[in-house]
Amino acid sequence: MDTQELYGISTQVRRDIVRMVAGASSGHPGGSLGCADFMTLLYFDVLKHTPSAFDMNAKNEDVFYLSNGHISPVWYSVLARSGYFPVPELATFRKLSSRLQGHPSTDKNIPGVRMASGSLGQGLSCAIGTALTKKLNGDDALVYTLHGDGELQEGQIWEAAMYGAANKVDNVIATIDYNGRQIDGDVDDVLSLGNLSQKWQAFGWQVLEMNGHDIDDMKRTLAKAQSFVGHGKPIVIIMTTEMGQGVDYMMGTHKWHGNFPNPEQLEIALNQLEETLGDY
Repeated sequence: MDTQELYGISTQVRRDIVRMVAGASSGHPGGSLGCADFMTLLYFDVLKHTPSAFDMNAKNEDVFYLSNGHISPVWYSVLARSGYFPVPELATFRKLSSRLQGHPSTDKNIPGVRMASGSLGQGLSCAIGTALTKKLNGDDALVYTLHGDGELQEGQIWEAAMYGAANKVDNVIATIDYNGRQIDGDVDDVLSLGNLSQKWQAFGWQVLEMNGHDIDDMKRTLAKAQSFVGHGKPIVIIMTTEMGQGVDYMMGTHKWHGNFPNPEQLEIALNQLEETLGDY
């Protein structure tokens, strides 16, 4: 898909995010806005998938797991915009009886969602298990997963990292949203991650880096990641982003990790984000 067309979609996704969170008076806009470009590229240009024929088995289709499930607004938006469920359903975000709860849940039978998430640290284990299943089934489709940088403070991530490398799970591509912020402040102040590139290399992974707001750079990096599939190492991409990207007053701070805009703040945000596909 054309790069400018993808930017147009990601701008609409950002509009969806701020409207959903404001409408519910609850949610996590910061990380969602920061990952809008990546998620748009993934669902509209990278994944091999058939939204209209979703099933849990994903035979011969790529699988995506959102491990940092609190950024559900961006996921729900790209799922709806790419055809998994009707776009107007986004208006039910975090409402009673809605399928679109604050953290994705499988008991709600949301098309596109194969794992409940929100308890941080679990997504890489699920991705590796799915990738191994695909190998056993002779299925050459890939498994993608997204994690927050603060999530890497969870020990289960590193257990999964060791397991994936030791078992040569080379059909999984993990991406780290490295915005340097988490709910309580800067990641370096809460619990520094050190040199992430060196750390993942030491754990036996093929490591790449990319700019999460440069779609052309992400296209090149994801293509390079795919070229490493089948070479004996799992692949991880460290993706630099800005929390709150696209809304000026949400950028440069951790305070919009889990806060919602009031009506006046929502209007300011929407004035900075062009309506490109039509609001729900």
